[in-house]
Amino acid sequence: MIPNDLPAFDTLVHENIFVMDELQAFHQDIRPLRIAILNLMPTKIETETQLLRLLGNSPLQVEVTLLHTRSHKSKNTPEKHLLNFYKHFDDVKHLKFDGLIITGAPVEQLEFNEINYWDELCEIMEWSVHNVYSTLHICWAAVAGLWFHYKVPKKLYEKKLFGVFKHSINKKFVKLFRGFDDQFYVPHSRYCGVEKKDVQAIKGLELLSESKEAGVYIVAAKSGRQLFVTGHSEYDRSVLRREYERDVAKGLEIEIPQNYFEDDNPEKPPVVRWQGHSNLLFCNWLNYYVYQETPFDLASID
Repeated sequence: MIPNDLPAFDTLVHENIFVMDELQAFHQDIRPLRIAILNLMPTKIETETQLLRLLGNSPLQVEVTLLHTRSHKSKNTPEKHLLNFYKHFDDVKHLKFDGLIITGAPVEQLEFNEINYWDELCEIMEWSVHNVYSTLHICWAAVAGLWFHYKVPKKLYEKKLFGVFKHSINKKFVKLFRGFDDQFYVPHSRYCGVEKKDVQAIKGLELLSESKEAGVYIVAAKSGRQLFVTGHSEYDRSVLRREYERDVAKGLEIEIPQNYFEDDNPEKPPVVRWQGHSNLLFCNWLNYYVYQETPFDLASID
């Protein structure tokens, strides 16, 4: 359920993904899931479209609230778009939500306290513990969330982890992986991560999925209230190509994203291997970790 004039609306309708306006939603006699998206990515319109595409692939009614930080001014998203469609944390901190998604951000190489919105993000993550039933942290947000909540240290890489990598499931029969194959692919584009041994040292965490090439992928709080996903399963077909071409144009040292272009040739089109997993991941999170678990009365979340 999104505003008709949000740029993502026409894109999703064109892709035959079901979206509804507020009038249509009002006439459905159900309580919609209230999902907040804290969008930390510089290309906010692109990111919100990717996430809404996945949230829309469900029979559940989802009411989305888009958030951005007050302490950082976006340079890549029109101010009018932010004013029309986004809120600040101060606008919603008195509310409770079924779910929260915190996106990644291109700040992996900075220390946490060097990021100008770090204090605000910490306040939001602390608030989420008692005001959100399940929080999904993506890419850098997963690393930041694991540090904030569990003091799992960040590991900085010598070069960018860049490409589409094969992953496996560590713990079968977990609800998050219902319908998954034994092996599946996920895009990664990051300069940092967390170490397996550091995750396993925390009693309140479970390492659910990993990759030989990409390392730790999904970590969950044993309560299921927090999920930390280090990859970008939400990426569409062209994101890694745009990132690669952008860095080449800037003269940066960047390798061709692995297992992404046909025959690893950037002159050929990308080969999409991850969308089935991506849709299942978000559907399973919405269904089993949010819809099936959240109390009907949001005020009782604690």
